[in-house]
Amino acid sequence: MFPRLHRTLLLGTAAFLTAGCMIRPDPLTEEALNTAAWRNQQQVTADQEPLASKVDLYEAMARALKYNLDHRVEIAEQSLRLGELDLAHFSLLPNAVANSGYAARDNFNASSSFNLTTNTQNFAASTSQEKHISTADIGFTWNVLDFGLSLVRARQAADKVLVQEELRRKVMHRIVEDVRSAYWRAVSADRLMLRLTELEGQTRSALKESRSLYEQRQTSPITALTYERELVEIKVKIGEVQRELNTAKAQLAALMNVAPGTALTLVGAPPSAGPLELQADLKEMMSTAVFNRPELRELEYRLRINEHEADAALLELLPGLQLHAGSNFDSNDFLLNAEWVNWGAKASWNLIKVFNYPARREVTERQDDLLRTRGLALTMAVMTQVHVSRIRFLHARKELMTAAEYRDVQTRLVEQMRTEAAADRISRQTLIREEMNTLVAEAKHDIAYAALQNAYANLFSSMGLDPYAWELDRGSSVAALAEQLRALWIERGDLNAGWKRRLAAAP
Repeated sequence: MFPRLHRTLLLGTAAFLTAGCMIRPDPLTEEALNTAAWRNQQQVTADQEPLASKVDLYEAMARALKYNLDHRVEIAEQSLRLGELDLAHFSLLPNAVANSGYAARDNFNASSSFNLTTNTQNFAASTSQEKHISTADIGFTWNVLDFGLSLVRARQAADKVLVQEELRRKVMHRIVEDVRSAYWRAVSADRLMLRLTELEGQTRSALKESRSLYEQRQTSPITALTYERELVEIKVKIGEVQRELNTAKAQLAALMNVAPGTALTLVGAPPSAGPLELQADLKEMMSTAVFNRPELRELEYRLRINEHEADAALLELLPGLQLHAGSNFDSNDFLLNAEWVNWGAKASWNLIKVFNYPARREVTERQDDLLRTRGLALTMAVMTQVHVSRIRFLHARKELMTAAEYRDVQTRLVEQMRTEAAADRISRQTLIREEMNTLVAEAKHDIAYAALQNAYANLFSSMGLDPYAWELDRGSSVAALAEQLRALWIERGDLNAGWKRRLAAAP
């Protein structure tokens, strides 16, 4: 029969295991969810500089680079990779383990011995251990093979930091490209929405008069219905333009990480000067893209990571040598030496690694072939994208010139129509139609300019050129950041001078 202490320990262990098996899912309470929702809403735009009274393009770009959450996620990812690299450095150090303990029993750990030659007991029961013992030791172990593998893993972790930097650059290029497009569409919305609303009111009034004339039979039914149809078509055009421009500010605010509904006053208007000029040739642009694109640089780092994986497989094939040393203490008074130092070495060799090395080497080589083939495919895709971006830019520039020409003709035409309407030589319907055509011409010009700006940014993005200079400090204020961006983009104004300095770094 077990002693009472043994039964108590057994029952306690059983109760502990039973309690561990009874854990159930514990969903968050409504209060916890409300707290989390409130906290997230408060923090999403926290610690940001207040908006200036008027926001220009470069401040919008600066705020996007500094506060955009997608960009900040990539920065946090990069910080995590740096932390993993720092952690990998510790794996290069030997292991140091300190132990201390206390052991007790209710009787002596006594024993006697039996002489197998004489078949007699040598002596009565004796002990060399006290009832209560305290121990302490600190040991150092260092595995030479593990050190080599840890060095390889640390190098891979360093390359992963660089991979994450390229992923961050890719997100940054997309954000700046979107900001330039959304900004100019928002500027156009500011200029045209009020006039569109006024024209919509005039159209409704004219439409009401037209229906009244039709109902009172004061004009031909065909004439009245044709007039009404044209007015409805004008309403449709107004709706299309409003739909195109209405969401621009919301999109721009989201890119800048400004709370939805915040009033934005934008500076600037699509200029009447000539469009941007393109002076770099296609070959230069392609060479720059292949040198700078984040995707291609990321692939090169992944190739290097795979090369390190081949080194790791080879190291694991070798036998390991483990060195150990330690200092010990034992409070047992029966010991002759209660304190001592021990050391030693042990060699081990996992023979299975010898047999699976060829398979691992083949997988690594195939991975290397895959990455190199993917690099070729990506190189072709990048060069094609540069070519398409250049065509798109040239086409957008041509569309802007056509839109500007159309707007100028329409502006002169509507001035003549206003003069004719003042002299009662044309109908109100005709004037409204031409006023609508003028607004549509202006909106199309602004949209064409926004498309050109988007194509302009896409051209730099396709070549992998960062939207800021390499010395730009993202930790600086929004105003300082905006000034640095302004200087860089003015330098890039002809798509030539800004490139030459960076092209010199390309092979």
